[in-house]
Amino acid sequence: MLDVRRMRMLEAVVTLGSVTAAAAELGYTPSAVSQQIGALERETGTDLLERVGRHVRPTAAGRLLTEHSAAIGRRIAEAETALADLKAGRTGRLSVRYFATAGAGMVAPAVAAFRRRHPGVRVDLALSDPEDPLGAVRRGEADIALVVPLREERPADDLLVEQLADDPYRVVLPKDHPLAAKRVVDLALLAGEPWVGNEWPAGPCLGRVIDACAEAGFAPDFVVQSEDHATALGFVAAGLGVALMPVLGIGGGHPGVVVRRVRGPQPVRSIRAVRRRTQKESPVLREMLAALREAARG
Repeated sequence: MLDVRRMRMLEAVVTLGSVTAAAAELGYTPSAVSQQIGALERETGTDLLERVGRHVRPTAAGRLLTEHSAAIGRRIAEAETALADLKAGRTGRLSVRYFATAGAGMVAPAVAAFRRRHPGVRVDLALSDPEDPLGAVRRGEADIALVVPLREERPADDLLVEQLADDPYRVVLPKDHPLAAKRVVDLALLAGEPWVGNEWPAGPCLGRVIDACAEAGFAPDFVVQSEDHATALGFVAAGLGVALMPVLGIGGGHPGVVVRRVRGPQPVRSIRAVRRRTQKESPVLREMLAALREAARG
């Protein structure tokens, strides 16, 4: 394999026309430069320079290596610039996984703010696997995952977990429901109501609803199950039942429903940002976490 450092010395000699001038430019002695050129000639098995009076000029092989050395020098300079941009957060790539209801209310404003500050950084967004929301982070396929932890879940040793926000639940009622006139609804008053589920198959958010109802002294009677909050809002608007939903899931709501605070108790879900403990906290990672915190406060 050719020695790039020796090729760069050859390039300096050819460009400046003498070993002495190249040595002065590079900070070596002429003897050291000559020795390195000699070693390069032995590596290549051919003469690279020929002496012309007090100067030297390249052979055909010397010109060929000089051209390649110049190209290598340009690529090294480009690599140094690209690395500096990456380290400074001017370029790069970041991958974020999120659950559906965090998309519009938290992820979208965070990424928009991040892109304004870092337009050269590519942000890849994808929904988490509901059965393994942390898998992409653990495998190195994602830098950050937003999750709602299970009730009994504890942080794993290989992950760093940051609390971003508490997302309280609200009761969602048909617009003409007798309780719609109340500002705050006692959860126990919904004991005899038909219920609309908004997380099926069951996950951590449904668990909080069931726990809250149990604390209020009843088990909700789910007559309708849906996989998403928008569909559930439509079922409630049609008068098929009532629901408890987190604020982020309700979003802009639905014209056929009213949303009221709930008490006795009011369930709350935690939204957390998770990343690998071994991951170096780069400038773009710090900025994205800051943008998510800002969006969570909003």
